[in-house]
Amino acid sequence: MECHKTNQHTAYPVLYDVEPSEVRKQSGAVGEAFAKHENIEAAGKWREALKEAADLTGWELKNTADGHEAKFIQKIVEEVSLELRSINYRIDENLVGMETRINDIVSSLGTATNDVRMIGIRGIGGGGKTTFARVVFNKISFQFEGKSFIENIREVANTSLSGLKLLQNQVLSDVLNSQGIHIHNEYEGKMMLGKIMRGRKVLLVLDDVDHINQLEALAGNPDWFKPGSIILITTREKQVLVAHGVKLIHNVNLLSDTEAIYLFSKYAFGRDIPKGYEELSRQVVCYAAGLPLTIKVLGSFLCGKSKLEWVDALDRLKAIPLEETRKKLELSYISLDVDYKELFLDVATMLKGWPKDSVIEALESCGFYARIGLRVLEQKSLITIDDFERVGVHDHLEEMAKNIVRRSHPDSRLWDTKEIEDVLANDLGTEATRYIQFEWGDLDPEIVMKGLRKMKELRFLDVALQLSLYWNQEINRPIPSFTNALGLLCYNFIFNKLNPYFPDALRYLCRNDYPFSSLPKTFQANNLVALQMLDSKIVQLWEGGRKKGRIGLLIVLHDSL
Repeated sequence: MECHKTNQHTAYPVLYDVEPSEVRKQSGAVGEAFAKHENIEAAGKWREALKEAADLTGWELKNTADGHEAKFIQKIVEEVSLELRSINYRIDENLVGMETRINDIVSSLGTATNDVRMIGIRGIGGGGKTTFARVVFNKISFQFEGKSFIENIREVANTSLSGLKLLQNQVLSDVLNSQGIHIHNEYEGKMMLGKIMRGRKVLLVLDDVDHINQLEALAGNPDWFKPGSIILITTREKQVLVAHGVKLIHNVNLLSDTEAIYLFSKYAFGRDIPKGYEELSRQVVCYAAGLPLTIKVLGSFLCGKSKLEWVDALDRLKAIPLEETRKKLELSYISLDVDYKELFLDVATMLKGWPKDSVIEALESCGFYARIGLRVLEQKSLITIDDFERVGVHDHLEEMAKNIVRRSHPDSRLWDTKEIEDVLANDLGTEATRYIQFEWGDLDPEIVMKGLRKMKELRFLDVALQLSLYWNQEINRPIPSFTNALGLLCYNFIFNKLNPYFPDALRYLCRNDYPFSSLPKTFQANNLVALQMLDSKIVQLWEGGRKKGRIGLLIVLHDSL
């Protein structure tokens, strides 16, 4: 009992054919046995120890397993074993920010309930879903009669015709703790799983699921499992969970700045960030944007390298994405249908941060089925829609999309202002260009118009005039600074001496601060669907008021129109 009080040990009384009150008061059979030792010096301490022991939670034969001795002993062994496994569980110190997240999901699992629970763990590639599921598995697995953690289901199922059969075999072998399981086909595997799983309370983790047929083969429906069983499913694909009837879906949050810095320091230095590396470390963490995989890879790579090597590595990342992260993220893109791939590239490279409705208008004008497309991308964790209905794309997914465009669709989309200036100034435009988005800075309007003439298949043009504004208190509105105002006058003067030009293939045209009174006579606009010209000088769309094109989806113009 003295050891019990030190918190180093735990005492559990086992009451064999005696009542707790007999132990507490040393009466009955206990009293008779104790009377033989009354003259021993330590008898007083023994009496106190027995009183304390009787008040502890333990096992009493009479009230356990109907007094069956063998079952009574078996129950004691099982419960002590579970307790020991629980004590031995701990979270790896390198798993930063994990404990709070784990406790949140464990509290929602309801391990003491008698229903079968299927829980989805969803998030971006490299976001820590597998690690998260593994920690949960380690924390609660001791409570189950059988357990199995099946990793890389996407890879195994999609690279072999017998992949699902192999995975079924692994589940059964794990749960039965036997290597003698041999399944002949997927149908037989379903039958065996449905029969065997009903007999034991199991914890099953299905990691990296990407198709409904994988869930149908490995966790067909709750009737397969004994009440109290839990099935955790990690995936990037929300629709897979919805289609399988999974009600509880847990989104894995990326690391906060504080958590990211702490995790990076563990991998890069094995301790706190040393003096002189604070700013460089901040830049690395900023680049990682909360993605655990990137933080670990970069931390391990930069460990032991000099400051100059750090600077060189950071500069390289601006031009060349981290390969390990890129490959992980591209899995979600590769699984898309062809039209959804194009839609994603447009959103990630051109439309990030736009209001959802504006994104839909822009995409529909270019011939996409935008509403269902955005839904698919969101369910695959490729985009997010925030509380303000703005479309978000993680920095690494944006980087991945731009890398794909440069590798597979060069010149099809131009978004970098310097690159666009170079293309236009050096007359490098081609018919391959479909999308352009940039801010008009110091470019000569004549050069811009000349460059656009070569882009005959251009479908999407979004141009903004780059101005620095300040708030004028007298008129209560923003106005350009003197330098910018002078530049704007020069810009309008030069533009009015030119003949404007827009490619006839345009479907979406956003040209705010347009300096002309109408669209160009040469612009047929037969394909134009969406038009935006805020704060422009336009009076009528076409000279003579003659209507062209199919505009109707969006027209936003100056009030003077």
